[in-house]
Amino acid sequence: MSETVLYDVTDGVGTITLNRPDGMNSLTAEMKELLRATVVRAAADQAARAVVLTGAGRAFCAGQDLREHADNLAAGKGLDGTVRKHYNPIVLALAGMRKPVVAAVNGVAAGAGASLAFACDLVVASDKARFATAFTGIGLAPDSGMSWTLQRLVGRAKAAELLLLGEPVKAEQALELGLVNRVVPAEELAPAAVELARRLAAGPTVAYGAVKAALDHAATHDLASALEREAELQDECAETADHRNATEAFLKKQQPGFEGR
Repeated sequence: MSETVLYDVTDGVGTITLNRPDGMNSLTAEMKELLRATVVRAAADQAARAVVLTGAGRAFCAGQDLREHADNLAAGKGLDGTVRKHYNPIVLALAGMRKPVVAAVNGVAAGAGASLAFACDLVVASDKARFATAFTGIGLAPDSGMSWTLQRLVGRAKAAELLLLGEPVKAEQALELGLVNRVVPAEELAPAAVELARRLAAGPTVAYGAVKAALDHAATHDLASALEREAELQDECAETADHRNATEAFLKKQQPGFEGR
């Protein structure tokens, strides 16, 4: 695997690292292909019960590599199909993963880079992190799911402001808006994100996946449909060893242990 996307599994946590620090982890076609493959790999990896997505160097991800994009424009290729071919599948794989995904945002997250963070379940940000929608600044509309995720995080009015004006949002403001779950000093980001992911990795993985599925369904359906989906997911969870063992532990006034199955 190319070194522009790294993957490691330790203590039940799969860590995906965007590793093109000299380019602020901006995404080339090759890197997007690798990222998609790595996200799919992490989703299927039974050894990884939680996943961390982060960036190497001083940026999380600056979005699309604009040098490559400019070359495509000059060659008459336009976007070269990258939204449907790359970004959409990556975001769907992240959001649809039936295990928790934590974004550890170490610096700039702009454009599609911000979209990747917003597609994760929990976001831990360095106090040096900065978010920018960036799309309108180069005459483009949002992609990579930002029109869907952003307004669900901050509401439609604030999402419209962030997308139309494209003004950068610092870490503390991002926390106030609800874009991130936690802000920590830069030097504490990696251990804080790993600690959170390890906590999730030690939990009931199937139930976590059901939480994600229930939220996704309820976001676009009425109450009756949400109730039915909840019932289906509860039936699935009730069949797990984790549920049976945790119920027995509760009755015995013991702390449950989870195996993720």
